[in-house]
Amino acid sequence: MPTICTPEEAISYVRTSDQIGFGLGPANPDAFLTALGARDDWVDLVFGGALLLNYYDVLTKPGVSYRCGFFGPAERILLSQGHRIEHVPGGFRQFAPILSRFAPRIMVVQGTPLDAAGNVNLSLHYGATRPELLAAGRDPNRLLIVEVNPHLPRTKSLSPDFDNTIPAELIDVLVQADGIPFQLEERPPDDVDNAIAGNALRFVVEGATLQTGIGTIPSMVASDLAAGPLGGFGIHSEMFTNGLMRLHQDGKVTNASKGIFDGVSVTTFALGTAELYEWLGDNDAVAFVDVAVVNDPTTISRNANLVSINGALSVDLYGQVVADTIDGHQISGVGGHEDFVAGAELHTDAHSLICLRSTVDIAGSPASRIVGKLPEGSVVSTPRHHTGVVVTEFGVAELAGRTVRERAHLLADIAHPDHRSELHGIAESLGRA
Repeated sequence: MPTICTPEEAISYVRTSDQIGFGLGPANPDAFLTALGARDDWVDLVFGGALLLNYYDVLTKPGVSYRCGFFGPAERILLSQGHRIEHVPGGFRQFAPILSRFAPRIMVVQGTPLDAAGNVNLSLHYGATRPELLAAGRDPNRLLIVEVNPHLPRTKSLSPDFDNTIPAELIDVLVQADGIPFQLEERPPDDVDNAIAGNALRFVVEGATLQTGIGTIPSMVASDLAAGPLGGFGIHSEMFTNGLMRLHQDGKVTNASKGIFDGVSVTTFALGTAELYEWLGDNDAVAFVDVAVVNDPTTISRNANLVSINGALSVDLYGQVVADTIDGHQISGVGGHEDFVAGAELHTDAHSLICLRSTVDIAGSPASRIVGKLPEGSVVSTPRHHTGVVVTEFGVAELAGRTVRERAHLLADIAHPDHRSELHGIAESLGRA
């Protein structure tokens, strides 16, 4: 059985030179990571993880570095301050094999207190880390530290094929915490968001299977569908959001005709408000499953009438999507973006929507987010052959099966009017290349 201790006591198990692995966002053991900031004796402490939901002082200490698979605000701030934060390129599905190859001596995670069967429920994050958590717990030369918090919901999975719990006999150190889980509040939409969401909605049919990413526009689409006439939806989404909860609450989700995982909404992590977390608690309507399955393009493609809704930072006239960097600076990460884009384009009844505003303000001047050619050094998140539909406030560009010249003109058509003439000129040159 595990040693039970406080966060302050648990940090003594970390060596001055060590490796610590953790999962994305809601898997972060907040109290334990916070407590590590009290020590200053680090020689070579290496973290491997993704999407911090808090700013941790330990990452500002000499002798500490952080290898990150997905940046959030905390990572961007830490990097701007000159701390040792480096990006590890990889989609969400690649996190598990990356962890397995490096096998950090310590694996950490948060979950609910032990249940009657002696298990910790992983709550809001199944993701890619459970196999490595179990591996660390079984290895006598490694350490599994689990932080438990009574404010986290106990979520469901799909036993016996999938299990989102950790048995107590594998846990070396059980950290008791009591903090309020991180809440992701939604930005109020404006007229541009409403226009983009309206254009995206035309692709959703009765009984469609939905995947929505993070951001205002995917949330807007879900909210509009909740208030609209359509229903009978299925959910197969990497991230479970407040918008998807509202679809359930309004009786619009049946999961009756997806063709795979029928009868239940499938996800791999959740991020949202306290209302969402409470709603997910012991809720049989939502199942948390391994990201290796949820984000597998061949699995995704088996869903009927799939509509995948994600955002982007810019798109060039070839249809190449930049979604996680700006001018070479890491903003987020690939996550499951390309998986759902690729999976949705394997069937004619499916659509992958890349939604973005037509312009962005740079130094007080509007710049087009649809560009003729990507600047040198741009990092492509999704290649052109996977991009299906691009949506702005000015319309939609359906690219599948179109020639280079045709797709370039379609993209120019939905750019801001101030930039269309120039983009159409570039489109002609691409067509002659």
